[in-house]
Amino acid sequence: MKQVNAIPLLIISCIVAACNYVSDKTNDAKNNNETAHYCMSVPQRFAASGTDSIIENGDTSLTGMVLIAGGIFEMGGDSEQASPDEYPKHKVQVDSFFMDITEVTNAQFKKFVDATGYITTAERKPDWEELKKSVPPGTPKPPDSVLVAASLVFKQSSNAVNLNDYTQWWSWVPGADWKHPEGPHSTIHGKENYPVVHVSWFDAMAYCKWSGKRLPTEAEWEYAARGGLINNIYPWGNEHVNSNKPKANSWEGKFPYLNEQKDGFVKYAPVKTFDCNRYGLFDMAGNVWEWCSDWYDYNYYQTLKDKITHSPKGPPKSYDPDEPHTPKRSLRGGSFLCNDSYCSGYRVARRMKSSPDTGLEHTGFRCVKDTRRTN
Repeated sequence: MKQVNAIPLLIISCIVAACNYVSDKTNDAKNNNETAHYCMSVPQRFAASGTDSIIENGDTSLTGMVLIAGGIFEMGGDSEQASPDEYPKHKVQVDSFFMDITEVTNAQFKKFVDATGYITTAERKPDWEELKKSVPPGTPKPPDSVLVAASLVFKQSSNAVNLNDYTQWWSWVPGADWKHPEGPHSTIHGKENYPVVHVSWFDAMAYCKWSGKRLPTEAEWEYAARGGLINNIYPWGNEHVNSNKPKANSWEGKFPYLNEQKDGFVKYAPVKTFDCNRYGLFDMAGNVWEWCSDWYDYNYYQTLKDKITHSPKGPPKSYDPDEPHTPKRSLRGGSFLCNDSYCSGYRVARRMKSSPDTGLEHTGFRCVKDTRRTN
């Protein structure tokens, strides 16, 4: 299978449509799981967002969090679905930490915005001077009608499509943001207990600063997702995600045009809808992708092999061989769009990447807190 025009999603969905820009880049797609690494590939649209004006809210309680006792585990791929960036499997030691038992909800994020007046990246007009730094040289500037406050919304296709072409199911929607997840005429009213979406890594970091928490590292996230099990494929063990009763919010059927909705949902679900793992954590598989603190480096695990690494914080910088122009952060957990034919993101070892100022309809986060700060 050929990977054609594997260029950033924003360029495809916006600039290509507006400017008829076509990249010359082509790659061999190893498999659909590898192709899915492009599903969140959006070029950086803004300079780093500042959080200097955000003040911690002073809440030191651990409500809604659970203690994850530290330990040593083997990090990395556990099945034939694993991608090359999940290898080699390597030993990691993590310290104890507290973790949110759910993804941050709309209600929680609203408290933050109400208290600080924070404006998310999806609510701001993209900066072309910043955007052009992370796209192929010579890319023409799109018209002002494209450079507007917007975000990417999932749109189910009507039939089978080329899974290398993610513009078939992503739509650049002006006015889509965390308060309006499907566009300006949608609302989160009645969805207070759903995970907040359309949040960038910068947005998640701002919330963490206000709440006195932080984002988990990839190592902490995977350790917690495994729930104390050894070499497990999923947070609950090795039983396939679609076997027996629904265990996570994912895409059942043929992606992206036929969703059998065996889990009861077309898109994301309220938190705590499905059973928690052995550590008491909900939605560590499916529902929405979750930001981690680490830079994404395709080769990072190669630097950790044949030793025990203590509390790794990730690589010093980003490296994605598919899109070297775009710095990226890591995400974990999969989303309501994940399917074995596409990304199998519900596996505990599955890695994803995206530019830190990108928010999509299937992207959220949860927080952690160091044990030493709770006295």
